[in-house]
Amino acid sequence: MAAVSVCKPLCHPCAYDEKFKVELHVKRPLVPVQLSPQQVGLEMLCLCGQLDLLIRAQVHQFQEQLRQDCSPEESDTFQVQGSDIIDQMLHFLEHLPKPLPQLEDYLDIVGLSAIFPRVEVFLLQGSPVDMLEKPLMDEYYCHISRLNQLLVLSQQLQEDIKHLGSHKYITHQLSVIYQVISSFKGIQPLWVLKKDIEINFKQLKLSLVTEEGSRQEPQLSAHYIRWILEVMETITSTVSSLPEELMEDLNPALTFISQLSS
Repeated sequence: MAAVSVCKPLCHPCAYDEKFKVELHVKRPLVPVQLSPQQVGLEMLCLCGQLDLLIRAQVHQFQEQLRQDCSPEESDTFQVQGSDIIDQMLHFLEHLPKPLPQLEDYLDIVGLSAIFPRVEVFLLQGSPVDMLEKPLMDEYYCHISRLNQLLVLSQQLQEDIKHLGSHKYITHQLSVIYQVISSFKGIQPLWVLKKDIEINFKQLKLSLVTEEGSRQEPQLSAHYIRWILEVMETITSTVSSLPEELMEDLNPALTFISQLSS
């Protein structure tokens, strides 16, 4: 140890010099792309939606911390992801004609601050807060996910009833679809289908009961197969065509997009 302590160091580390700093462009395209104001608006809509969901998740975490008598504290994930989204927003602003607006001013001008008030408050205050009144877009993602769930489940049941050798789980699949339909309130086309399922479900379930010890797989009669296929086809066509009754919770985003195009 004594010998080591008296030896001169092999080298002296150099102090950091800013001129050697390497700017990261990992998320930027290799070839420069110029976006139109309409394309910038669409990108901003998506990013505001991402940031809004992130803020809502952080606010929920705050509420959980308070219920556990803990001081609310932002998670590292929120800080990293929130900063990344804001950096992307600032990057897209660079595609607009000069002089470039401030991010907060841009959101006001195009109307995104009204659609995403949590995002506006976060940009102004730097901290996530919830709203006393429910913002316009709060139901958008739930509505989209339910529409997607209903469409996918219906298409899956159509395929299963055509190709599976056993119809053992058809009633379970149909009951799940019924629950999703029931989550849509006041939608006339879906309400009619809901009542149709209620009328036929009990007898359909009884038709699949087999005798104890029987090795025969449960099979639906041709009548019920045709009925299920008709119901599922009606569901998929209804969801795909998006009648006016299913559009209400989508209107804030669709209105914004239509204004960009005008």
